[in-house]
Amino acid sequence: MHKFLIIAIVISFTVVTFPQQQKKYFDAPFGGGVGYVPAWYIPNLDPVNMELKAIGMPELTTSGFYSSGGAGFIYLGFIKFLRIGGMGYGGAATSSQNNREVVYNLGGGGITIEYTLPIVKDIALSVGAIIGAGTLKIQMYRNSGSFTWQETWEEFASDASSSFSRTLENSYWMLTPTVNLDFPLNRFILLRLGAGYQLAFNDEWTGDNEQELKNVPSDLNANTFFIQSGLFIGFFSF
Repeated sequence: MHKFLIIAIVISFTVVTFPQQQKKYFDAPFGGGVGYVPAWYIPNLDPVNMELKAIGMPELTTSGFYSSGGAGFIYLGFIKFLRIGGMGYGGAATSSQNNREVVYNLGGGGITIEYTLPIVKDIALSVGAIIGAGTLKIQMYRNSGSFTWQETWEEFASDASSSFSRTLENSYWMLTPTVNLDFPLNRFILLRLGAGYQLAFNDEWTGDNEQELKNVPSDLNANTFFIQSGLFIGFFSF
């Protein structure tokens, strides 16, 4: 009952305050906020899928995977139409069969610098970039099911263990051009729809405890197109 009451209050507040967004108090966008930004990343998974196919495992989906993240921004005020902030994200695609599993994991974050185009009124159409760093991991597992504490150490000591676990990792710097369209529902809530392309820099890979990994396919990297949405709370004047 309390949940429905809270939802009704939020909806009523939104409906009542929505017309107020047409009233301008500033000659340029002003304010800021924080929010949840789910996204859909579509990297090149062909090098991994070739190996999965060769051993008879299901391929990773090439249509992309879900990413969960957060972001925030604030308009500088003394520089019209410019806003800065930060963001972070993480998502994974998985292939599993019997006692084997492969996990492709992509995550990162950085600062955001955006310019809101002054030719658009009442909403924020912003272009900019994310500057930061991230990590691409490929984790591989093979085991026979549940095991005990003692068995774990016995396998670790054995040179003929049947279990297998390995983590391949590429840490990178990224420059990500973005475009975002923010729709304010009122002064305190806005919705976002955006897209970008992550450009990753660094082709060096390591395996397990920072050991060098050689002969990695050149097209296996963290370059990826993505689309995102978002729900932000704060104060917004467009």
